[in-house]
Amino acid sequence: MTTRRVVAFGGGHGLSASLRALRHCAPELDLDITAVVTVGDDGGSSGRLRAERGGLPPGDLRQALVALAGDHPATRRSAGLFQHRFAAAVAGVPEQGSGGSGPAVGDGPGDGGAARSDGLAGHAVGNLVLCGLMELLGDPVAALEHAGAMLGAVGRVLPMSRQPVGIEAQVRGADPAAPDEVRTLRGQHQVAVTTGRVEALRLTPAAPAACAEALAAIGAADWLIFGPGSWYTSVLPHLLVPQLADAIVSSPARRLVTLNLAAEKETLGLSVADHLAALRWYLPELKVDLVLADAKAVGDPEPVERAAESLGARLVLAPVAVTDDTPRHDPVALGAALVPVLGADR
Repeated sequence: MTTRRVVAFGGGHGLSASLRALRHCAPELDLDITAVVTVGDDGGSSGRLRAERGGLPPGDLRQALVALAGDHPATRRSAGLFQHRFAAAVAGVPEQGSGGSGPAVGDGPGDGGAARSDGLAGHAVGNLVLCGLMELLGDPVAALEHAGAMLGAVGRVLPMSRQPVGIEAQVRGADPAAPDEVRTLRGQHQVAVTTGRVEALRLTPAAPAACAEALAAIGAADWLIFGPGSWYTSVLPHLLVPQLADAIVSSPARRLVTLNLAAEKETLGLSVADHLAALRWYLPELKVDLVLADAKAVGDPEPVERAAESLGARLVLAPVAVTDDTPRHDPVALGAALVPVLGADR
């Protein structure tokens, strides 16, 4: 069986869905999987660690590692540990190891159920592990390789850059009271939750150095996969790193775009076809071979077919959503749709 080298770009839940789907291709295809992950997160646990400790935000990297974790019971248990998120400690409940010598101090008005001020609350264990490994080893790629070994990962996870980036957007109507006003929103979280229309996107710094290992993987790849995922904060940032963009354009690999099932807050008002147009807007030289979409999510396929053709691509429709009517990809169904695509000869 011929090994096919696949590089998947993204972050968060969308990239995780893509990686889980690629794993489901294993019985039919021999895939060498590399995930290239955005490093712009500034919210939640990742944002706190980034602000307090410096270094890369670990959350999206953690999710990609967990998606690739091996199937041995011990590695599955480790993957569960990586995903475990500390709840806030509660006043009146003794801290573990305190011997129950008295109630904990709360940070609220306190009625026995108030949350205690707790530095661990909200952190995922895997985020702390990755942060520790990056400090211990002094290199995020080495840290990810070690964490991957801990989880028995069946692929490699790389950051798009060894330095964290900021995401900024020009957004029209970010303030509902001023629907025609254009404002600059700074930070991945602010862009992700805006209900305004994103009109321009940029990174800070504008030209971060790309991860050298990611560039090598792109150059050696048979397939490059973009999406699904948050378009402005997980997919498009890769196209804004000049070295990554150049590597993507010059790679001999074929290119596949997997479209989302529904608009997110940051893409409200964008049609499915608009998602493809945004790729061309931010990287005009980008050529795509195939666009994979769910028929129900696409609706009228004609505008999407035209948008795909503008990128040089053919539209492939397949039932890739879960069956409970929520806008989530089913990894098994998505994997089944990917097998004939990735397995086809040129």
